Amino acid sequence: MSTITKHITRAAILATILCGVAACGDTWGQRAVTGGGIGAGTGAVIGAVTGMGPLTGALIGGAVGAGAGAATTPQR
Repeated sequence: MSTITKHITRAAILATILCGVAACGDTWGQRAVTGGGIGAGTGAVIGAVTGMGPLTGALIGGAVGAGAGAATTPQR
């Protein structure tokens, strides 16, 4: 694995971790939107690094992020 690939992989992992803890919102809709945005951004980076393609990664990441954000809405 080349040095550039290692740096990109490390950056993608760090971005994934940071974005995972950055989701915010109080309502179901807010959490779904912020989770979807964070997931899309992270998915695009991971898709570009893995060769899947940034668009495919963004679509998958956005869907997963929106679902996770909506599913983790705190009950009041």
